[in-house]
Amino acid sequence: MEPDAEGFAQALTRTGNYDAAGVARAVEVLAAVAEAGLETIRVVFSDQHGILRGKTIVAGALASAFRSGIGVPSTLLLKDTSHRTVFPVWTEGVSLADQPFGGAGDVILRPDPARFVPLPWSPHSAILFCDVHLRSGAQVSVSSGAVLADAVRKLDAAGYRAVFGLEVEFQVFEVVDPALSHAQATMPPAPVQTRNLTQGYQYLTETRYAEAEDLLDRLRRMAEGLGLHPRSMEIEMGPSQFEFTFEPSDPQTQADRYVLFRTMVREVCQRQGLVASFMAKPVLPNAAANGWHIHQSLIDAATGRPLFRPDAPGALTPAASGWIAGLLKHASACCLLTNPTVNSYKRFQPFQLAPNSQQWGVDNRGAMLRALMSEGDAASRIENRVADTSANPHFAFAAQILAGLDGIARGDTAPPPSENPYADGAAPLPRSLIEAVEAFSGSAYLREAMGDAFVDYLAKVKRAEWDRYVSALSEWEHQEYFGLF
Repeated sequence: MEPDAEGFAQALTRTGNYDAAGVARAVEVLAAVAEAGLETIRVVFSDQHGILRGKTIVAGALASAFRSGIGVPSTLLLKDTSHRTVFPVWTEGVSLADQPFGGAGDVILRPDPARFVPLPWSPHSAILFCDVHLRSGAQVSVSSGAVLADAVRKLDAAGYRAVFGLEVEFQVFEVVDPALSHAQATMPPAPVQTRNLTQGYQYLTETRYAEAEDLLDRLRRMAEGLGLHPRSMEIEMGPSQFEFTFEPSDPQTQADRYVLFRTMVREVCQRQGLVASFMAKPVLPNAAANGWHIHQSLIDAATGRPLFRPDAPGALTPAASGWIAGLLKHASACCLLTNPTVNSYKRFQPFQLAPNSQQWGVDNRGAMLRALMSEGDAASRIENRVADTSANPHFAFAAQILAGLDGIARGDTAPPPSENPYADGAAPLPRSLIEAVEAFSGSAYLREAMGDAFVDYLAKVKRAEWDRYVSALSEWEHQEYFGLF
């Protein structure tokens, strides 16, 4: 180890912020930055909406960032989807879980050297994921990383490991008008005007792949360069709609992959005069909804045995049955974590390959839970089709883990599978964001598992979004009433 590297390691050890492995990895990151000639580092965290926020620092400031962290306004954790701060930080002493947030003071981004990702589309730069701490050193308990880490700890304590798979739908459009006039610089800004890249409705038609091959090749190569391990690229159902799938992994790795993929697609497309959207149901003629199907399975941590693998055709293991029962029992309460926007609930339509009620089926794409299980198949798993691509993956994965664990812990069993999920009379999913907020806020189990502070915090953020929505005048209202009264 060179003297400067050794001095850095000793200084970092004295802070007490990293264990020996973390210190060694931080030294490796500094060396990699120097060797690659990187100029800037994007020091980021995943906010409450699953959007990456943070600061870009010069490479020479990286050692200081490891030693002392990077300060950012605490209000970044208190904003709704319009970027408005919805907590009264100027008039009251705001606190969350006894953690102070008044006065728009700083929280500290603590870099995680194990989550350092050079950017193939921006070869002079890299992303460095961070955990969010208070100046006291305590981790912010309502932050995305802390919420998922707590759920994973509960999973570990129960003797399980979870494996999650990603299957992500999105659209890419050509930008016709970038909406840069002064009048369009509203909060949130006016959407850009677009047109399609493909006509759509030719799902998985090989002859149409060439229309988007250059784009999909570029996105695939960038995903591979990020270490995201993509598996497939597809022409999806709707106009300009595509899907990527990824190799399965642990929940925390997959959550990072998801936010990295969403960020990469938007940035790469922007450089090509395109715009990518992961909105659940774009308000565009003939646009299809974007689902995010969460594949999940459970492994015995002691033996490595796949706990969803059945021993007989058509059977459910006790773990799979309990996990399904838990996901169904808490489906409404968890919707806020898998379907977090006003727009999310426009996707729950019958006969559209999206669920609208709480049931499961055997390899049935209309059901909320699609069981993909075969005798002797170690990849046997449950696919939850409820989520959409606007979800924060840390919160969504935490919801799956906590709901599934509760079903197993209580010894619950799954009801009979549905063969006609749009007509079997199962309990409906929430019909609106406010229904989901009330179900989430009223869940005694999620309050116990996630804490009152987190439940109240997220409910307040999402109620602010709903309140803005219901107070806004719409084209529907004008058309319905202007000529009538």
